[in-house]
Amino acid sequence: MAEAFLTIKDLQKSYGAHKVLKGIDLSVDRHEVVCLIGASGSGKSTLLRCINALETIDSGVIALDGDPVSGIGVDVNRLRRKVGMVFQSFNLFPHLSVIENVMLAPIKVNRISRDEAREKALKLLARIGLAERADYMPDQLSGGQQQRVAIIRCMAMEPEVLLLDEVTSALDPELVGEVLDILTELANGGMTMLLATHEMRFARDVSTSVVFLHQGQLIEKGPPSQIFEAPQMEETRKFLRRALG
Repeated sequence: MAEAFLTIKDLQKSYGAHKVLKGIDLSVDRHEVVCLIGASGSGKSTLLRCINALETIDSGVIALDGDPVSGIGVDVNRLRRKVGMVFQSFNLFPHLSVIENVMLAPIKVNRISRDEAREKALKLLARIGLAERADYMPDQLSGGQQQRVAIIRCMAMEPEVLLLDEVTSALDPELVGEVLDILTELANGGMTMLLATHEMRFARDVSTSVVFLHQGQLIEKGPPSQIFEAPQMEETRKFLRRALG
């Protein structure tokens, strides 16, 4: 049996005496959409940051397409060309226009020409309905528009997997839908995604797998129908009762 595209084995991470991740084992196949759910502080964000080498790990192995991407000697720049990450805060460069934000990494990292980068960026912005705002500054956009630009900026690097850390949590409720729409489009297009999210409806409707984390441990993983309709573990049932009201 072929190994999964992304594999995580016995991942341990502590901050001082506080153990944040306690032996996480997880595998993600190409084109899977895996939603991480769990209470704040359960380890979802730390797990994503470890995969993208924004946090060093204490022990365990993270491998992408069979190649270790954790530990000493890892080429972080090569890793981040394959793995894109979008955060709660949009992290757009405020002094650059929308299109310049999208063009920057392909020019600097992939060494493509400005003309090619601009053409590519305009196509991506058209995909999210923002081509006409290409020359706006980030503070001229709504929060939802800024987050969509942040997602498209990641996609401009053509990553093999996209990590998303609570990307709707900083948005007003009426803006959440427009961000979830672009994520749904990416999922339907076959993008491999790993998301930490509190959006239970999105997790139920769009994901291929749902992972429940509790106090740094992976308690349960399964298809959304199982996790939401027939969870096996009592901690999962308790969390969903609270999350779903």
